[in-house]
Amino acid sequence: MLTTRQIQILNAIVDNYIQGAEPVGSRTISKRKDIKFSSATIRNEMADLEEMGFLEQPHTSAGRIPSQKGYRFYVDHLLSPFQLKPADVQQARQLLAERYYAAEQIANQTAAILSSLTNYTSIVLGYEVRDAKLKQIQLIPLNETTAVAIIVTTTGRVQNKTIRVPEGVPIEEIEKLVNFLNIKLAGIDLPDLKKHVHQELTTELQRLLDDYESALQLIEQTFQTETEEHVVLKGTTNIMMQPEFRDVEKVKEILEFLEQSDQLIKHFNTAVEGIQVKIGTENREIAINNCSIISATFHLDGTPIGSIGILGPTRMEYGKVIGVVDFIAKDLSQALDRFYKGGQS
Repeated sequence: MLTTRQIQILNAIVDNYIQGAEPVGSRTISKRKDIKFSSATIRNEMADLEEMGFLEQPHTSAGRIPSQKGYRFYVDHLLSPFQLKPADVQQARQLLAERYYAAEQIANQTAAILSSLTNYTSIVLGYEVRDAKLKQIQLIPLNETTAVAIIVTTTGRVQNKTIRVPEGVPIEEIEKLVNFLNIKLAGIDLPDLKKHVHQELTTELQRLLDDYESALQLIEQTFQTETEEHVVLKGTTNIMMQPEFRDVEKVKEILEFLEQSDQLIKHFNTAVEGIQVKIGTENREIAINNCSIISATFHLDGTPIGSIGILGPTRMEYGKVIGVVDFIAKDLSQALDRFYKGGQS
């Protein structure tokens, strides 16, 4: 159990190290206005904090830096609520309020905003579809040659894509096809939709539609779903700006990790609500043992459908990043609700 004095000193050391990226000595702490203890007292307390595992002493310095345990205590017990600057709030809301024509545009814009506001690497992950079941499909003609296919799953996930309409297919035929598919395919796993159409519905479709071959083309395009997580990254080069990552090989390891979508998604859990903070080895991946990931889920109509996150050094501005991630996750959810409920407006 830490004493009040030890907590004050630990808080001061973490704050100083986050801002300066240099080991912190007792003399530096004693100059802070919020610290009323002598250098000798601070030095003794720092030694005790190191013995308890909250601080570490680099071999080349007399000062101390926070350990992973120290950062965890700081995040769990010492952080104050962070308020975004009004200008940042306005910028983010203006960008997310723009008119979008595809969900991917919103994801890209969100990642750009996160990276810009934090100066770290931002990550936006869409929801997996491999276990999703179909609830409803829509085919919305944009003109004579293109349409937007919208797939809604039973868990509230929504996908949309632009598809090519075969020449000469009337809107009435498209509407007839959509109504038929919604009746016949509700509850079918997304990866099995095309197979189900070919094995179970071919005869009925041939009787129902005037142009069966064109209908098959529409079905093929509509149900050509991705089974992997959709990942958007922004600000990957920001890693190289951090003093901790002057080692080229270390940076290379992190960048290679970020390129592996299947590994990256393991560090995000859309089933957990609220902010998640993983520090150092809590990430269970050697390449990012010196990094922290702060993430939150975003929603569509109250259902979690993906995650946003920030990856940076363990010497991260936790208060600021948590505030940004929390705010953007909520605003992104509102933007998605507007996009899908307001007819993509």
